[in-house]
Amino acid sequence: MSGTAFGAMAKRGQADQLLNAGRIQIQYTRVPCNWHGVDIAFRVDSGSNSNYLAVAIEFEAGDGDLRGVELKEHRGSAWEMMQQSWGAVWKYNGRGALRAPFSFRLTSGSGRTLVAANVVPAGWRPGATYPSVVNY
Repeated sequence: MSGTAFGAMAKRGQADQLLNAGRIQIQYTRVPCNWHGVDIAFRVDSGSNSNYLAVAIEFEAGDGDLRGVELKEHRGSAWEMMQQSWGAVWKYNGRGALRAPFSFRLTSGSGRTLVAANVVPAGWRPGATYPSVVNY
């Protein structure tokens, strides 16, 4: 969790005290996400380039987490595993120049899969968001 997000949980005016508390126990409950009528979107990280791709996966409905994300490049036949960078950001280090458009296969925490085909187009830009036409 980022320092900004962590500090936002504090009572007004006490963010610094919370940030300086050291290790604390946090209780949480995972809840399903309900994005009715909204499709999953892929926001390309600003540090992405022709050899490295990172995407934040937004508006994922269902059980609230992703167990795995795979990438398929243009005209590729194999799905390549992406690594979770942090939070909803998943990254892929290519073995050379990546070829768009990119498709993504998402596996939810409960094991359900879906494919967002050719969602990030050729000519993609870091910082841009590309909506899909799928959701759980």
